[in-house]
Amino acid sequence: MKMVVIGGHGLIGSRVVERLLAQGHNVLPASRRSGVDVVSGHGLDEVLDGAEVVVDSGNAPTFEDPDVTAYFQRATTQLLAACERAGVAHYVGLSVVGTPYLQDSAYFRAKAVQEALARQARIPATLVRATQCFEFMAQLVPPVAGRDVLHLSPAKVQPVAADDLALLVAQVATAPPAGHMVQIAGPERHRLFELVEWVMYFNQDQRPVVADPQARYYGALLKDATLTAEPGAALGTTRFIDWLASHVPGTLPHVHLPNPLPAAPAVIVRSSTPVTT
Repeated sequence: MKMVVIGGHGLIGSRVVERLLAQGHNVLPASRRSGVDVVSGHGLDEVLDGAEVVVDSGNAPTFEDPDVTAYFQRATTQLLAACERAGVAHYVGLSVVGTPYLQDSAYFRAKAVQEALARQARIPATLVRATQCFEFMAQLVPPVAGRDVLHLSPAKVQPVAADDLALLVAQVATAPPAGHMVQIAGPERHRLFELVEWVMYFNQDQRPVVADPQARYYGALLKDATLTAEPGAALGTTRFIDWLASHVPGTLPHVHLPNPLPAAPAVIVRSSTPVTT
């Protein structure tokens, strides 16, 4: 079976490609690196020729309005139209758990646009909402100087390992179209502030952390379960603490996603030396 993974060179897409190849499928990773541009449509018809399944794990190059919304609007429209022309039998679109509740964020407003387009697709489609991956959660420690207290939400999170997410997305891609939303999450729930404390301890960062219900995440005040999956979600098996222990301090991967935490206020240093002209 020929399958195409849009964003197939990224953190999740590359792992989906590996999983599908291991199952014996003919899989093509498609991205600007391979000459495919979903915004302009360049290369889409060629790469989708003969494809039965398309997995869309592409991401925007920028996260600010209006560019991020324009990207997902144009890219998803182009991709779905190309899938229809190619006779693709199953489109799998990857989104994020919590998207409807994080609309103060330009990024998640754009993801909502992508989801709406996927629901309106004229080809069989499955929309997958996944919780954030471990690799993203591990970079939530804000770069605050000194011993400033970090205020983080006590809401629950249910992150998933990128490898587990890729395996479960591959299972969705090789199954018949679900016809409904599929959710993917990790096996455990943690308090957001506690998970960040683990990462800080791992990196020997001694700054104090306070559980603050008023602390915002992507500009929104979180309800307790906003970032957790609904009952019936497909669950990964890797525990966050085991994933963290498999790395060396200072070597945690960086993920290309917008920072959900408010930026620390800039510190203005004023010189006491008079300026002469």
